[in-house]
Amino acid sequence: MKRTLGRSGIEVPAVGMGCWAIGGPWTMSGSMAGWGVVDDAESTRAIHAALELGANFFDTAADYGAGHSERVLGAALKGRRDQAVIATKFGHDVDESARNVTVYGASEEESDVASHVRTNLESSLRRLHTNYVDVYLLHVWGLTLDRALAVRDVLEELVVEGKVRTYGWSTDRADAIEAFSTGPGCGVVEQALNVFADNAELLALAERLNLGSINRSPLGMGILTGKITSETRFRDDDIRQKVDWFAGIKDGQASQAWLEALASVREALTSDGRTMAQGALAWIWGRSPNTVPIPGFRTVAQVQENAKAMEFGPLTPDQMAAIDRILGR
Repeated sequence: MKRTLGRSGIEVPAVGMGCWAIGGPWTMSGSMAGWGVVDDAESTRAIHAALELGANFFDTAADYGAGHSERVLGAALKGRRDQAVIATKFGHDVDESARNVTVYGASEEESDVASHVRTNLESSLRRLHTNYVDVYLLHVWGLTLDRALAVRDVLEELVVEGKVRTYGWSTDRADAIEAFSTGPGCGVVEQALNVFADNAELLALAERLNLGSINRSPLGMGILTGKITSETRFRDDDIRQKVDWFAGIKDGQASQAWLEALASVREALTSDGRTMAQGALAWIWGRSPNTVPIPGFRTVAQVQENAKAMEFGPLTPDQMAAIDRILGR
């Protein structure tokens, strides 16, 4: 099951592999930002499993593990780079030794990203053991538009030079994406999208502009797998212990409202023998032909489950409509 990343023309599997968790522990301006300690050997086995299963689109970032995620991915793909499509992100000062990431300057909005794009890319290329990236994403959500457009100009140069095949912005600001995508080399947007966070305005914009929609949080930070209950407690080094910007988790626990809503759509999501996670991915595919969800992974088993979702394909229009009716939308 394949999809095309919008007007970039880059073909990818319908599900990508999100590499945030395999970065291990790290901090953003001193605050915990990782998913806890990971086993790099298991991460490598999982990456190899993804390649074997045809799920060869990997979404990482310089931030994840303060470079560690890129290093693990690059090492795992050594000698197999031509078998993978790599998306990575940029826009922060990465201190690998301290495993800390900070904004450039005093604030995210006024961050001077443009002057650092080339050095950011060269650092990522070294960690990834490659001389180009397929998708390069601005990773500073709140950057003011004038500063973002200066970044876009540098990205256009990198596309011409062959170091970047296409680029985009990881943000849910529709007005910002509309302006940023005026560059001919812009082919994607990375947006939050899942059964309970429809983000319809930005998805409609991606369709209108023919941008590939790479989907963050397709499994709702794990809630939509059905494996997290009201009794689940996240580890102290897991970002979900302290996340306050994500509606599905409150005070370190799964939101009761989300758990109840999930129970109400369980039958629809698990139709045709799917697991809950596979149903959540199928909903995203049913939502738009532009979508490519990137569920995170830490283990081979998670990769196998997510890749197998492609065998089932998208939910049918009737199944999509049933979910909408249940959720009252």
